[in-house]
Amino acid sequence: MDNARPRRILRAMDTVRDVLIAGGGLNGSALALALAQAGLTVTLVDRLGEDVRADAGFDGRSYALAHASKRLLDALGIWPAIGDAAQPILQIRVTDGRAGEGPSPFVLEFDHAEIEEGPMGFMVEDRHLRRALLAAIAETPAIEQISGRAVTGHEVGDASVTVTLGDGTAHASRVLVGADGPQSPTARRAGIGRMGWAYGQTALVCAIAHARPHGGCAHQFFMPPGPLAILPLTGNRASIVWTETEAEAARIQGLDDAGYLGALRPRIGDFLGEIALAGQRFTYPLTLSLAHRFAAPRVALLGDAAHRVHPIAGQGLNAGLKDIGALAQVLAEAHRRGEDIGRLDVLERYQRWRRFDTAALALATDGFNRLFSNDNSLLRLGRDLGLGLVNALPGLRRGLIREAAGLTGDVPRLLQGKPI
Repeated sequence: MDNARPRRILRAMDTVRDVLIAGGGLNGSALALALAQAGLTVTLVDRLGEDVRADAGFDGRSYALAHASKRLLDALGIWPAIGDAAQPILQIRVTDGRAGEGPSPFVLEFDHAEIEEGPMGFMVEDRHLRRALLAAIAETPAIEQISGRAVTGHEVGDASVTVTLGDGTAHASRVLVGADGPQSPTARRAGIGRMGWAYGQTALVCAIAHARPHGGCAHQFFMPPGPLAILPLTGNRASIVWTETEAEAARIQGLDDAGYLGALRPRIGDFLGEIALAGQRFTYPLTLSLAHRFAAPRVALLGDAAHRVHPIAGQGLNAGLKDIGALAQVLAEAHRRGEDIGRLDVLERYQRWRRFDTAALALATDGFNRLFSNDNSLLRLGRDLGLGLVNALPGLRRGLIREAAGLTGDVPRLLQGKPI
């Protein structure tokens, strides 16, 4: 199982923890809190130092959290620490067109007033969410946090899994959770393969300040190279997720700030008035990646380690938080019944809960990207008519709003705002 394990292993502790999480990002941290609050003991390991993960600098990254994701963070006690810095998403406008020409007349509009629960979602900056999770973990005795060390190997036994860290120490737990990204070493060591492909697209990500108020409206503008998302932040600011072909994205990212804004302005238009950069600029290659399985003996995968989808619908982190709600509930209920929580039949309950949903999300985002990221005149006419038709059907529109808000289907208790 482990070719990279050091010859000499130093055992860090004699106790067997309930769960060890490889990866202390947003998903791993939220899962640690959920499990600890349900009465399980947790070790959270991340290769980055805590000072790096808690950096307060604004780096432009933000997340569109669905209403159900907000409920989960509320149930974990995180929302009070970030609520004042969150921007409610009150409207969504979906349009199609070309840069510099403006959108087509066919517009699909969603309004939060069409559902009873309130805003469809919230925009939250990475810096606020990450720091709130780290602060909550530091105050939770059931969570042992190990920072600045990477998981280098694991070996599955009959009653536990032994995890080796880069410093040679070994830690035993009943379950190992891989929250270690789309190239998940945990998945590879567990023999879990994956399917997927590259889109030949790159996301340019930044934040802007703008002269006119956004009114809490999120915009998704489909252009031939890919979608442009303009997502409202607090104040007169917005998060930009701008998809281009790989070559064009590399050219644009290589420009100075003035040149970058010069390329962005005709794509946004002038409805926000004058714009300026409000943070760093990032690029991310866009791929689809789906693990063949989410569970193996004493191993479970979540977040990007289990699935990575196109950001066209802004569902990446939301899908990870659904994983957290489902996995935490499965493990907590099994623990209370006295079951061995690392047994494969227990972990497969989580897999059955989440695998179909994430596969459907992957197929949907892939299909939308292929349908909209082109300049075929017949496809353009068809999708414009489709946007107009959906906009004219209130029942269908309301159903799509509830789906995007995470309010439909078999929703885990945490995403209903209830404890597990």
